[in-house]
Amino acid sequence: MFCFLPKTILHGRPNECKAFKTYNLLYIFRNNPSFSFSLKSISTIANQQSFTVSYLIINCGLSPESAISASKYVNFKTPNKSDSVIALLKNHGFSKTQIATLIKRRPCVLASDVEKTLLPKITFLNSKGISSSDLAKCLSKCPSLLIHSLENRIIPSFNFLCDLLQSNNDILGVLNLFPRLLLYDFDSYILPNSNVLRQNGVPELNIVKGFRRVPKTFFYTPIQFKELVVKVKQMGFSPERFIFILAVTDEILDAFKNHPLVMAASEVRIKALMDFLVNVMGFKASFVAKRPYLLGLSLEKRIVPRGFFVKDLISKGLLAKVSGLTTLFASSEKVFLQRFVYCYEEKASELLKLYNEKLNLAAVEKLKTPKL
Repeated sequence: MFCFLPKTILHGRPNECKAFKTYNLLYIFRNNPSFSFSLKSISTIANQQSFTVSYLIINCGLSPESAISASKYVNFKTPNKSDSVIALLKNHGFSKTQIATLIKRRPCVLASDVEKTLLPKITFLNSKGISSSDLAKCLSKCPSLLIHSLENRIIPSFNFLCDLLQSNNDILGVLNLFPRLLLYDFDSYILPNSNVLRQNGVPELNIVKGFRRVPKTFFYTPIQFKELVVKVKQMGFSPERFIFILAVTDEILDAFKNHPLVMAASEVRIKALMDFLVNVMGFKASFVAKRPYLLGLSLEKRIVPRGFFVKDLISKGLLAKVSGLTTLFASSEKVFLQRFVYCYEEKASELLKLYNEKLNLAAVEKLKTPKL
C-alpha cells in the first residue's frame, strides 16, 4: 500500500516517520468504517465483561480467578436479573458460601428467570419435605438441578425415588450423598442395574440398602455395571453379603484388586471395617476404600476405641469434626495421645480415663464379631 511513497519519506527523520504513521492510521480508520465499528465492539465487550467480573466478585463472593473463568459462561449488561436470582437464593436459606459455590459451578444460573425457571423447582422440592437448609446443601452441590426440566426430569425421578425408598429420611439421605441422581433417567440406569444384581443372587433387601448407602453405584451404564459385577464375583465376594454391593464401584474395586492387604483379608474383616467406618464414623465408602492400609490395623485395639473416643470429643464440643483417617488411626499411640488427649491440659486426666475405658470396652465387646 505504501510502495508509491518516496523513499525519502520512508527513510526520513524519526519525527517525520512518526507523523507519517499517525497520519496513515487516521486515514485507515476514517476511510474504513468497519475498523471503527470493530474497535467500538471490542470496547463494549470488554466493558460488559469487566462489569460481569466485578459483579461476580462483589455480589457473588467469587475469587478474581473464579470470576474471570465464570464470566466466559455468563454475561449481562445490567444486574437486574442476577440480583433477583441472588435474592431468591438468600430468601431460601442459602449462605454466602453456598451461593458462591453454586455460581462458580453453574454461572448460567444467574441468567435464569426466577419465576419461570428457578422458583418452581425450589417450591416443588420444599413441598416434598426437603427443608430450606437441606435443599441449599443439595443445590450448591448440584446446581444443574436448577436448569433442568422440572416436569420431564426432576418430578419423574423424584417420584421413582419415593416409590423405591418410601421414607423421607432415606430420600434426603440419598440426595445428600448424590443429588445429581435426580437428573438421570431411572428406567435407563437403576432398573437394569438392579436386575443385574437380582440375576446374580443379590437379595432384594441388600439392593435397597445398597441404594441408600452408595446410590452413585447404580448409575453406571448397564454395560459397565455388568462388567463390575462379574469382576466382584470373580474375586470371590458372595452376592448374598452386603459387602458385594459396596465392592461394585470402580474406586473400591480397584482398592480391593490392587492392595495385598485387601486381597488377603477375609470378607468378615472387610465388612466389619467398612461397617464401623461408614455407619458409625460417617466416612464415605469410597473414601475408606482409598486407604486399604486400614485393614492392617487392629479393629479392637486401635480403630474402634479411637473412633468412639473421638466421637465423644466431638459431642463434648472439644473437637469440631472427625479428623483425617491417617491422623486418627495410623499415628502411633504417643502421637495420638498428644493430638487428642494431652493437648487439652485441664481435661487431660479425665480424657485419658475415658480413652482407656474405650480400649477396655472394645477388648471385651470385640464389636460382637468373630475374631478377625
